[in-house]
Amino acid sequence: MVSEKELGLPLIAKAENVPAEMRAAVYRGVDDVRIETVPVPEIGPGELLVRIDTCGVCGTDLKKIHAGSHSAPRIFGHEMAGTVVKVGDGVTKFALGDRVMAYHHIPCGDCYYCRKETFAQCEFYKNVGCTAGFAPSGGGFAEYIRVMDWIVERGVVKIPDDVPFEQAAFIEPVNTCYKAIRTLGLKPDETVLVIGQGPIGILLAALAKRTGATVLTSDLYTERHAVAAGFGLTHPLDARGDVVAAVKAATEGRGADVALLAVAGDALIKVAMEAIRPGGRVMLFAATQHSAATFDPGTVCMDEKTLMGSYSSSLTVNDAVAELVFEGYRDGSFDLTKLITHRFSLEDAVKAVDVASHPVADSLKVVVQP
Repeated sequence: MVSEKELGLPLIAKAENVPAEMRAAVYRGVDDVRIETVPVPEIGPGELLVRIDTCGVCGTDLKKIHAGSHSAPRIFGHEMAGTVVKVGDGVTKFALGDRVMAYHHIPCGDCYYCRKETFAQCEFYKNVGCTAGFAPSGGGFAEYIRVMDWIVERGVVKIPDDVPFEQAAFIEPVNTCYKAIRTLGLKPDETVLVIGQGPIGILLAALAKRTGATVLTSDLYTERHAVAAGFGLTHPLDARGDVVAAVKAATEGRGADVALLAVAGDALIKVAMEAIRPGGRVMLFAATQHSAATFDPGTVCMDEKTLMGSYSSSLTVNDAVAELVFEGYRDGSFDLTKLITHRFSLEDAVKAVDVASHPVADSLKVVVQP
């Protein structure tokens, strides 16, 4: 018998019935996202086709849509979880029907930056390995995504049957936050100020608390503090007041050991620097757009304060993060579905982007569910 390979046919080991076309939220330009019918992506050897169940709307997706920093057309969305519906030739780790989440970036593992575990600076890491068509951009705002071979090999995580897709869709953002907290090396006797209690701020604060540190949270909205309290965060500060004074009052006048900036806003760097003690650290987590910010260099030199950053995920914590997300759901200590305030169908994805772009007191995580 002549093989599929000899006939030049696509090498698909196994496949469910998949339509030729699908619906997707297509980025067509600045502030222009449209619901369109597009081809379901084809896969090749070593690849997977995943039917999306849940995809979170991330702040980086919103910045790309509003700033026009990326060429159009594209299909964004990268906080995604779903079901394997096609398995490419040579894939042995996954099978039809597996419930999975996929990272969209995985580093090469061999370059200088990978050897230094600064994975987000690896040139290969910057390649996007998941797509729903057009230039690879994640693709989670669509019905199906193609997962490329290097992601299949090292960046796809099986989801246990007792963990919902909504929980698993948080694995990628949890990884980015876990990386930041790990980089800080927090000690139980330290005090941490987290500025901003959106979904990412709550994740950062909850992970910081798990180290044993005392965590102070600052936000404009009491509604968000109420949600944070469900994660054991019981030291809220009103961001409309004097946050620096409140932090010093809580730390015998010293200031916090660490301030984490979980919202964008260059003016808040000054607040964070003033809120930490001499020798303390400020970590920028949400400053993902280039600009110019003003701070007192004397506080870095004479007061020995450190200004640092953390960006994207870390390959070295993939397993630890997956275990935390799964076990945290099972025992209730880290049930991230409580952060979801808005759920939209794919047909309403444009509205999902609008709601996520204009956060209010009672809005936290927005997800799209094809």
